Amino acid sequence: MLSLAAGSYAARISPEHGGIVAALEWRGPDGRSHKLLHAPEGLAPSTAAPNKFGAWAMLPFANRAFDSVVDDGESRFTVPANDPSGTIHGFGWQSAWQMERQDPGHAVLVHRRNAGADPYRYRARQDIRLDEAGMTVTLSLTNEADTALPFGMGLHPWLPCAPDTRLGMTASGALIFGEKFRATGTQALIAGGPYAGKPVFATGTETAWSFLGWGGVARIETPSSGLAIAITASESLLCPVVWAPAGADFLCVEPQSHAAGAPSEAIVRAASPLRRLEPGETLEGWMRIAAAAL
Repeated sequence: MLSLAAGSYAARISPEHGGIVAALEWRGPDGRSHKLLHAPEGLAPSTAAPNKFGAWAMLPFANRAFDSVVDDGESRFTVPANDPSGTIHGFGWQSAWQMERQDPGHAVLVHRRNAGADPYRYRARQDIRLDEAGMTVTLSLTNEADTALPFGMGLHPWLPCAPDTRLGMTASGALIFGEKFRATGTQALIAGGPYAGKPVFATGTETAWSFLGWGGVARIETPSSGLAIAITASESLLCPVVWAPAGADFLCVEPQSHAAGAPSEAIVRAASPLRRLEPGETLEGWMRIAAAAL
């Protein structure tokens, strides 16, 4: 496990387990330490199932490819299944990443895929940097196949949630989910959507949104802990998924380059397609996590 530190922030990273940022902590002005990522005591990173803690990369596409199909209207092929629905979150989270560089507050990890029955061949780079103001994770994904292919990416942070936690963010639209998160259409959102007024997040039921036209900033406030967490993302990652099961002590705000199901579903692709990269072309995006005292 790698350790990074800068200013009031400290992080732990496991390159061999999907390059996961397994923990991120912040020391507030009063000297108290706060966990900025959900990090259960004694739970170790794994590549057998998606880690329900920390933050990790989703690539060469984010979220679900139903029935393990990738189809952007020009290319259609199958990818290895890793979920009952087909394939979830791509390959990066199940791969060992190699460390390219490490400094006290900075690490660069690389994951390369150069074999497989499907055509995906790529080089992924994860630049993780701490500074006085927070942690920034920058992803880059380069097509190393000899043909153009559809790509996408995202980051999957698991954030602490208490009964009084409030989520604030705005979006102009969202998918309409049917059975098992398969979209049946899209909808326009009025006045910035369900979290524009920063409501209490926990509702006693499962929460699942795939937003379109996100404003690029989400703020999670928990008065009982005196902590606010801000998630910001690049213009290339403005299709976030917001998800949590009923009664969970975490919530997910996942900046993505495309909406949930875009790899396989034509109805999603029409609103939020994957990016078709020519050989040697690169897709980039970043997410920043910063803390403040309430």
